[in-house]
Amino acid sequence: MSAIDLQQDSLVIAGKTYQSRLLVGTGKYRDMDETREAIEASGAEIVTVAVRRTNIGQNPNEPNLLDVISPDRYTILPNTAGCYTAQDAVRTCKLARELMDGHDLVKLEVLGDEKTLYPNIVETLKAAETLIKDGFKVMVYTSDDPIVAKELEAMGCVAVMPLGSLIGSGLGILNPHNLRIIMEEAKVPIIVDAGVGTASDAAIAMEMGCAGVLMNTAIAAAGKPVLMASAMRLAVEAGRAAYIAGRMPRKAYASASSPLDATLINR
Repeated sequence: MSAIDLQQDSLVIAGKTYQSRLLVGTGKYRDMDETREAIEASGAEIVTVAVRRTNIGQNPNEPNLLDVISPDRYTILPNTAGCYTAQDAVRTCKLARELMDGHDLVKLEVLGDEKTLYPNIVETLKAAETLIKDGFKVMVYTSDDPIVAKELEAMGCVAVMPLGSLIGSGLGILNPHNLRIIMEEAKVPIIVDAGVGTASDAAIAMEMGCAGVLMNTAIAAAGKPVLMASAMRLAVEAGRAAYIAGRMPRKAYASASSPLDATLINR
């Protein structure tokens, strides 16, 4: 696949086409300017916003993130970060829909505890069912359990987003085998959500065949966030190209780079 062909390799979520397979968050930056610059450098088209922690219009006397990250330029993905029950998550999504004039694409996450921020799957399933019945298009953060991933897809989630490792940990992709099982069965995009620490982690996820990668801390907590955002953009693009190209077979022993057949030494 050439570079031109790669540009036509689109990510489709809920019927909408995106060229970038990198999704980014908006938390933990020093200020609005750094947020804007990093997101621009990332090339991301989908930007997730924590409704319970970020002002997108609910506090009229505070700076509005949407003045910096325009919905005319980006697909804003409200998320339910900080929610620990299905009820709170559903309420948060409804608030986002009201603030954003009927916007129905949301990222659902229902957490189990504050120490690990691991998903509470029971509450996640309840919230997903309620939201889907109410007309929301749900992208869902979940564990790396293939059975749970399959159930969330069967319910109607438009993307399933298993963690690579714990949120904000930067530990990288610790569960490649489970992620591969999830991808083998999936008919919706599988997007790694959480755990990426640096560009090589993003490339690994994409080389495995993930449809995309969502990250926040890996960029925002870097020494130079704008530069790291650019690195992540390149890593996702390179990883996707490598996946499509197909890696060489692994071998137990050496194999000469230049074949000896039909050379002078063999005549």
